[in-house]
Amino acid sequence: MLRIILEQQVNRCVLSKEIGRFIHMIGNVSFIEALSILSKSSPFAVSTENNGRKTSLLSEIKDYLYIQSPIEEKVLSTISSFCNRNKKILFLCGSSGDGKSEILTRCKKKFDSRVRFHLDATHSFSPNENAIQTLDREIEDYQSGETPLVIGINTGMLANYAEEGANQAVKQSIRAYLNRESYSDEFVFINFEDFPKFLISDDGYHAEFPEKFLKRITQHEDNILRQLYDKDKANKDAVDSKRLFANYELLSLPSVQSVIIDLLFKARLKKDQFLTARALLDFIFGLLAGPGYLFDNLFSGGDNELAEKIVEFDPANIRTKQIDRFILAFELKLTDKDFEDFREELTKIGISRVKKAHSYLRLFYTFKYGDYANNYHANFRSDFSESLIEKYIHCYKLHRDFNGDKAERELLKAFYNKILIQAVRNHINRNAPTLSKNQYLIAELNSYLLTAKLDIKPDYKSIQNDKPQSASYFHIHLKVKVNDSEVRIRPIPLNINLLGLLIDIVSGFRPNKHDKSSIVILDELVDDITKVANQSHDIQIVKGRQRFELRKVEDDDIEVSEV
Repeated sequence: MLRIILEQQVNRCVLSKEIGRFIHMIGNVSFIEALSILSKSSPFAVSTENNGRKTSLLSEIKDYLYIQSPIEEKVLSTISSFCNRNKKILFLCGSSGDGKSEILTRCKKKFDSRVRFHLDATHSFSPNENAIQTLDREIEDYQSGETPLVIGINTGMLANYAEEGANQAVKQSIRAYLNRESYSDEFVFINFEDFPKFLISDDGYHAEFPEKFLKRITQHEDNILRQLYDKDKANKDAVDSKRLFANYELLSLPSVQSVIIDLLFKARLKKDQFLTARALLDFIFGLLAGPGYLFDNLFSGGDNELAEKIVEFDPANIRTKQIDRFILAFELKLTDKDFEDFREELTKIGISRVKKAHSYLRLFYTFKYGDYANNYHANFRSDFSESLIEKYIHCYKLHRDFNGDKAERELLKAFYNKILIQAVRNHINRNAPTLSKNQYLIAELNSYLLTAKLDIKPDYKSIQNDKPQSASYFHIHLKVKVNDSEVRIRPIPLNINLLGLLIDIVSGFRPNKHDKSSIVILDELVDDITKVANQSHDIQIVKGRQRFELRKVEDDDIEVSEV
């Protein structure tokens, strides 16, 4: 019994020391200092062997915020399978800032005794070598030894080594990998592109990494950041941090997190912006610690690749009757009681002195998925609808899930006939709008129109066999009936921007220079269809109301008749 009592006293003493140490550490670190580890300018932004140790509260916070991703699980399981008897080279490929260094630093701590690591093949780490030469030396050491090798490398550098490297076997396997061909099983390639941050699901889309990160940074239980926030907020001298506290409260709302993730997804779809771990952390830091409230910081741009893209989605630039009426009333100080009541409630979460109507519009947008106070912001939900994203997800799922089912076929048919084929026809016949339904303009000369009769349909078999590999696009498949035979048109990638353009063209819009990237893809499709049309034996010459039909008959004779 005495021994048990003594052990309990010792344990209490140890625990008391640990608690005392933690309290002391917290007392020396402010909330903003803790948040600063998210910034790309922080020494904690890139993991190295030196700063990866738990030597301070800041490093503990960084470890707390770290989220193991599916790609890290894949890397860990792959390295675990390596052995000296069957040594391999693992290339972890990706782009700058995607988290290669973070993953490999953690793996190095676990496997350093039996695996060689080259954490960043972009650098040489020697004044006498360039990056290619350093990689050559690492590969040479691997071949002469018995230890597996793990290399962190940007995809561009991987391609450079395939051209400039010294080791022929490695170069050959890299080329085969980049060309999607088979290669030696001595080499393993794991690429961040094969582990997308956004996945379209049955109920919309999911973004596991940003969702988990935002929950981790704001959760109420077992959160070091939350403890520092509570400590600083209780400090009456922390007046200058009131906006920071308000921003953290806003970020803690699940509905606000959903809006942020929506914008990140929108940037991926419309701006082809990849989401890297480093960019996301820096972006969230800017939302919290920026010069304004979170809803203004969200659309202020700045020195961050995500912020630069999202600024283009600023809801303050939207113009509707409802929004214009609000701006005018605000500027004239003629706002109604409901707005003033809503405005007063905002002060309870630290939001005050908002002086611009545009700021309130951003606030309404940020609140659009949630309830707050008298829900004045809900008046603008229809103005902030994301119908194009919803339409894109719908079309994407139709192509991804198509298995030949009759009901699914009808839905696909509706998309192809009412949007895709109609837009293609409108675009081809933009200078001949009076042509009949199945007539397509081939050429125009001196007000004479040369047209061909085509039957364009969706290619269901190709659709079923071509499943999307990325959430950012899917392939459209068409076939054209000409001269009693069917010709498959090469697949064209359709992203959200092209979909938006097609919908606009169906509504009567004519593309301009601002639609350059999407119109290039559409023109490629039009060119392919026109080439098929030129093979038609049934040609019409149209001038005004006059129509002449040219039909190829036996012995290459041409039969001409007025229609």
